[in-house]
Amino acid sequence: MDPITLIIVCPLVFLAGLVDSIAGGGGLISLTSYLIAGLPAHAALGTNKLSSAIGTIVATARMAKGGYIKLRLAVPAALGALAGSAIGAKLAMLTPDNVFEMLLIVALPFVAFAVLRKRAIDIPDDVSISPRKQYAIVAAVSVLIGAYDGFYGPGTGTFMLIAFTAAAKLPVKEASGEVKVANLASNIAALITFLMHGVVWIGLGLTAAVFSIAGNYLGAGMVMKDGTKIVRPIVIVVLGLLFAKVLFDLMA
Repeated sequence: MDPITLIIVCPLVFLAGLVDSIAGGGGLISLTSYLIAGLPAHAALGTNKLSSAIGTIVATARMAKGGYIKLRLAVPAALGALAGSAIGAKLAMLTPDNVFEMLLIVALPFVAFAVLRKRAIDIPDDVSISPRKQYAIVAAVSVLIGAYDGFYGPGTGTFMLIAFTAAAKLPVKEASGEVKVANLASNIAALITFLMHGVVWIGLGLTAAVFSIAGNYLGAGMVMKDGTKIVRPIVIVVLGLLFAKVLFDLMA
């Protein structure tokens, strides 16, 4: 591995883990870090999936230990996300690398705006929905957002949380557990697809995963009343670095 790549990626992935544990949106920074380091678009997405999947395993295990994951809804969430993400990742691989890189860069500011303005809806206890309908909604949402995760990724957890609370009427605490399961399943499906196509930089992804876990661990111990106020300027600065690099490459 190029030492310069490690110097760029590892601190930013650590920062992404810190940001993700405080207010979400870390994927915006981690994916951007690989692009700033000069990885081809597909390699950036695939390698980011490796480091993020490892971090999601740790987070999901903590959720399970805390009793936040209910198998009744976790199973359809996982199955839907597996199917959707595999399709999304396959579509990503079918997109020419130069076109895909432009899609990633152009979409990042819009995704950042959506993530930083997230509004999860906490459902009152007296709101009722039939288990069958709830099951169907969770499965359908997981397929759709799983496909987005396989193709692109940043903001997946936030979008799923909003959909699970608003559409499936799950309380935020319960929805958070199902989101982690679905997110883990989508990460694994996409990662397998990218590994099969040989675009994952395994050494870099595993090294970055260590920094991601460290950032998440440190962030989990920080008490933030409004983490978004801290996260927003960090995301803006990192995206600014990416666009500065893009302009430099165009002028070179």
